[in-house]
Amino acid sequence: MKAETAAEDLGLESVRPIASDQRTSTPSAQFWIWAGANVAPINWVLGTIGIQLGLSFAETMAVIIIGNLLGATLFGLFCMMGHRTGANQLVLSRLAFGRRGAYLVCAGQLLMSMAWVGVNTWVVLDFAVAALNRMGIHAGSWMPYAIAAIIMIIQIALAVKGFRAIQVFERWTMPIVLLVMAVMTVLALTRKEFEPLATHGAGPGGIVAMSQLMTAIGVGWSITWLVYASDYTRFVPAGEAPKKVFTATALGMFLPTVWLAGLGAALASSGSATDPAQMVITAFGAMSLPVLLLVLHGPIAANIVVMYSASLAALSMDLRTGRWKIPVATGVTASAVLIWFLNAHDVGESFKQWLVSLVFWMAPWAGICLVDFYVLRRARISVDDCYEPGSTSRLGDFSKNGVLALVAGLVAAWSFQVGAVSALTGPLSRITGGLDLSWLTGMLVGGGAYWLLARKSVAPSPAETEVNLIVGAVSGEPR
Repeated sequence: MKAETAAEDLGLESVRPIASDQRTSTPSAQFWIWAGANVAPINWVLGTIGIQLGLSFAETMAVIIIGNLLGATLFGLFCMMGHRTGANQLVLSRLAFGRRGAYLVCAGQLLMSMAWVGVNTWVVLDFAVAALNRMGIHAGSWMPYAIAAIIMIIQIALAVKGFRAIQVFERWTMPIVLLVMAVMTVLALTRKEFEPLATHGAGPGGIVAMSQLMTAIGVGWSITWLVYASDYTRFVPAGEAPKKVFTATALGMFLPTVWLAGLGAALASSGSATDPAQMVITAFGAMSLPVLLLVLHGPIAANIVVMYSASLAALSMDLRTGRWKIPVATGVTASAVLIWFLNAHDVGESFKQWLVSLVFWMAPWAGICLVDFYVLRRARISVDDCYEPGSTSRLGDFSKNGVLALVAGLVAAWSFQVGAVSALTGPLSRITGGLDLSWLTGMLVGGGAYWLLARKSVAPSPAETEVNLIVGAVSGEPR
């Protein structure tokens, strides 16, 4: 408990369950947090991937909408875990993996978060420089580094402040951002070059392209956010109806992702520039200043969420450090990742491969956590068990069931994965000509294997009154 005590001594949130008098967030505030995190130029880039893969705008949007409906549903279910328990997501992973067995997932999330911050910042630099150039502000090669430094300082400061600073930032900036997006959408859809049914890319098209797009920006995008879900809904009062929490968080994930990805696809379907930054600035040159503000807001809004959760991941590993130190360490590490990514030549392809690598391990983990929480435990858990030492907790120190199921899920995900290099492309994907179902096979096999291994040893806690969150989400009745 020393890590948690260190955070509390600094007046910062720890990974202990949030006390009732501190659970002051609302479903609407949760919506703005997740909408802000997903209104980012990254989704413009991801929206262009379908066109590059040989799909039309209409086909791209069909995949994006269907995939994100499923992904947002999964995300809403994970958000309800935090609302139900008051605990953060990686502490809840101890249910399936044990007290120290969950360290493996925590370490993966911590490293991923550090890289995410660098990647999120990297993606927007081309947009920011192009917008400044359009406004007549030209500078040398130092400009991207100066912009990145400004963004990094702002987001570290907000992440150190914690949940409430993040909530205020998202609530007050998002209405302005949405207004800019609305104007940009009208301009994009009324361009003469916009061709909803035409194809322009040299990719495979058809089912193969749709499967790859589904993994990148369809259901796969929401999966990459699951490890953060409960970190924020744990601040919502227990008396709020689960239906409201589910709806607010799912819509916060679904609406901006589909909106921005659709905007990127609409621009790419013109068949003109292939570089996302040049494509956007060419289309909205007269709005360079508003576009610049939107571009700069995007990484900050996403990264403060990621950096805050990174600090919780470290505390969930029982690291003996103050929570404020982790955002700083994340910023330093992310800066190194950013410098490395600045040499990338294909933004869209590089980012697609980054997402595929995340879905590879997160889909099996998600399947295991869903089966453990909703199927085997039926949302009836003793939260105190998650915080007991492994030697005395009913959860144990290390759960071989969770680890074995994760390994099985990883193998299944790899078998249907299209990787950046030949060795990472699985045999089933090769046989089917590039079909990518890694998210589906990983989640089903991981969750299914865990059910088979743990169904006789894992049961609802007798210390809790039975509450079925899925039923509660449908009925809208408070718990």
